[in-house]
Amino acid sequence: MIGARHRSTAGPAGGALLLLLLAAATARAAAPAAPLNVRTPVGYAEKEEEWHGEVVHLSWKPRAFLYKNFLTDEECEHIKAKATGQLRKSSVVDNETGEERDSEVRTSSGTFFDKGADEVIARIERRVAQVTMLPVDNQEGLQVLKYVDGQKYEPHYDYFFDAKNQAESEGGQRIVTALMYLATPEEGGETVFPDAAVAGPQEGLSACARVGLANKPYKGDMLVFYSLTPGGETDPSSLHASCPTLKGEKWSATKWIHVSGFRTSADVMKAKWAGCVDQSEHCAAWAATGECDRNAAYMAASCRLACGLCTPQAKGEQPAPPAPLES
Repeated sequence: MIGARHRSTAGPAGGALLLLLLAAATARAAAPAAPLNVRTPVGYAEKEEEWHGEVVHLSWKPRAFLYKNFLTDEECEHIKAKATGQLRKSSVVDNETGEERDSEVRTSSGTFFDKGADEVIARIERRVAQVTMLPVDNQEGLQVLKYVDGQKYEPHYDYFFDAKNQAESEGGQRIVTALMYLATPEEGGETVFPDAAVAGPQEGLSACARVGLANKPYKGDMLVFYSLTPGGETDPSSLHASCPTLKGEKWSATKWIHVSGFRTSADVMKAKWAGCVDQSEHCAAWAATGECDRNAAYMAASCRLACGLCTPQAKGEQPAPPAPLES
């Protein structure tokens, strides 16, 4: 019986079936691979493969990870081209003259784009959501910055101190920052965490980056770090800075991600940055302790938003005049 059953599958019908299976396998092997961004149905959901690459763990305090080659060269150049012509230089009001002057805290130039500003940005936003495991809805619009000729951003936190920006209507506290590098500066421009629990290799770094943990920017890489601990508390070790760009250009595109949905438009963000803005991350804390009255001249120049001396305006609206200071 066993021998007869074996002989029956070797007949004409069995041979034809074997040839058919071999032909199907050969066709599958010769077919081109599906692109990574094709959505393939899986069960009741969709599987969207956007990015597969190397992830480097940098630190636990703060929690920081590097995603290598997260952006393509074409995506980097697209964002830079889109931002060029819209960049605004950061400035403060001079205490003596009332005129605007360059800021010593943040000397870059930059701009904002709304979420989904175009298909390239929308695709990047979906990719960021995939790897951070936080929805696009929680992201702020894309902030693009350019640093040249020694421009920098001194140590600061990305999380908020004031209650207003932590309100549910504003998306709550910022939980994570996704910092994408659009260019590779020839010298300087490192992102440094001066209070990190561990220090990294210092070879090839500028002097600014030799204190704490530093990451050297390379075009296409993305640095992800958390402003909150796993328990939801603000993490002081997330203090960070952009070292002076000593040679070449540094370009970055930043996604700040909140604990819940964020709705503020790029127009409002631009309006805040153009004039109604705090020049230090500590402004809200200083204002809460009465510095707007005790140190009025400095706070009027450097902490206008925290002291209530201006109101962020949407596109087309005229800025509100500053409130008079108490003499």
